Amino acid sequence: METTMFQRMIDSAAAPALRFSGVSMVFPDGTHALSETSFDVRAGEFVTVVGPSGCGKSTLLRIASGLHKATTGSVTVDRSHVGYVFQDPTLLQWRNVQRNVELMAELEGISRSERHSRATEAIELVGLKGFETKYPKQLSGGMKMRASLARSLVLDPKVFLFDEPFGAVDEITRERLNDEVIALFQRNGFAGLFITHSISEAVFLSTRIIVMSARPGRIVGDFAVPFAYPRSPELRFDPAFAVLSGEISHALRGAHA
Repeated sequence: METTMFQRMIDSAAAPALRFSGVSMVFPDGTHALSETSFDVRAGEFVTVVGPSGCGKSTLLRIASGLHKATTGSVTVDRSHVGYVFQDPTLLQWRNVQRNVELMAELEGISRSERHSRATEAIELVGLKGFETKYPKQLSGGMKMRASLARSLVLDPKVFLFDEPFGAVDEITRERLNDEVIALFQRNGFAGLFITHSISEAVFLSTRIIVMSARPGRIVGDFAVPFAYPRSPELRFDPAFAVLSGEISHALRGAHA
C-alpha cells in the first residue's frame, strides 16, 4: 500500500515517538561528539542520519537507547518499546537461531510458549524459516543480520534503532536487506532511526534524511524523501532519486568542511 497524503497528515499530527531536545555529548576524555541536536521521529516515519565518521551518529542511538546519558539536553522515548540493531549481529555463538531470536523476550520474562511463538513469527518475517536450528557460525553475514533483526522484532518495538547494520555485507545482500527493512517498516509502522554512510541506502529507505556536520555533530541538512512506499529496486535508477542523492551528497561534502 502506498503512503498517502492523508497518512502523512496523521503522522505529522501525532506525538513524536522519539524526540531529541538540545542534545550535546562530551565524553570523559574531552571528546565533544554532539552539539545542541534537536529533532523528532514519529510513528510511520523512517529517519536516516548521515554524516562524517566520528560526528556522533551512533552516539545519538546510544543516548536514545539509554546506553549513554547526554551531557546536556534531553531525550523523550518509551525505552520499554525500543528495538536496537547494532553494526555487528552480536549473536550468542552457543545458541541456535531460534534461541538467539528468543533472547530479548526471555530477558523480559515472557513465558516460554509466548516467546517461542513470537520468535517463530519473526524468523519467518525475516526469511530465515528452516534455519531455526542453525548456529551463528553456520550462517552467512546477511543471515546473521536477519537473525539480529528478528531478535528485536519479538518485542514489537515502537521505536527501531539501526546502527549501520548492513555496512559489512556485499552490495546485493545489502539491497535485499533494505527491501526487508522496508517491508517490516510498512507492516509494523514503527518510528525508525537509521545510521548509514551510504547516501543511496539512505534515500531508498527513508521518509527523511538528516545530515550531520563534522564533530561536534550538529544538523546541517534536513531532506524530505518524496517517494511512496513500497519502493521497488528500480527506484535507484530514477532520475529524481539521482537528483536527491546529489543534493544530499553536496550537503555532506559541506559537512566535512
